Amino acid sequence: MGLYRDDAVVLRVQKLGEADRIVTLLFRREGKIRAVAKGVAKVTSRIGARLEPFNHVDVQCYASPYAGRSLHNVRQVETIQPYGKYLVGNYSRYSCASAIVETAERLSGDDSESVSRLFALTVGALRSMGVGEHAPGLILDAYLLRAMALAGWAPSLEQCAVCGSPGEYSAFSVQSGGMVCPTCRPPGCASPSAAARELMVALLRGAWDTADLSEPGIRREASGLIAAHLQWHTERALRSLPLVDRN
Repeated sequence: MGLYRDDAVVLRVQKLGEADRIVTLLFRREGKIRAVAKGVAKVTSRIGARLEPFNHVDVQCYASPYAGRSLHNVRQVETIQPYGKYLVGNYSRYSCASAIVETAERLSGDDSESVSRLFALTVGALRSMGVGEHAPGLILDAYLLRAMALAGWAPSLEQCAVCGSPGEYSAFSVQSGGMVCPTCRPPGCASPSAAARELMVALLRGAWDTADLSEPGIRREASGLIAAHLQWHTERALRSLPLVDRN
């Protein structure tokens, strides 16, 4: 790849020795890249504070022709939007943002079109979280639903996930892919309220007027179904979800 430049979201930062860090970045065009940022932990570093989780940055990296997707090297960083500083002082926003970037890291693949859409979705969610546009838990659940839709895993909410018959059904099967009709209903289904199903539909569509008016109990009910659906398809739970504060 040689020398390249693109804007990215900082997903994760890990220690590498005393002063170096391994940074996981979601680039707009290149997708998920892990890169070494040398000396950024030193007090004299000019770019260390820019490479904090949640920040939207313009990054120049270098990769040797033989590096492939292995570790690249960070050369320059410029801040586009420092979303991290708006999130670290509020635990609810911070915990929800942590689940967002972990999901982005988990779902980022190699397809350039899906990568750019996931990047735009992630930046939009962090921006909304940073300014407090909606309740943090609602922003997180909307992000999870739309990220799953990009991955082809969106839960079926307005038709039976098995036979495709349209309707407002009362059974939700994670294994089947969403709401199921009485004929296709397998054992062990959840029975969400109509309000919880309507909230998930609103979050998936971006109908925030409806979502913002939802009751806390309905939000918790919908969140549980969304988390279970995501865990089923990714085959493991997000580490950050149990720590999320949805108040």
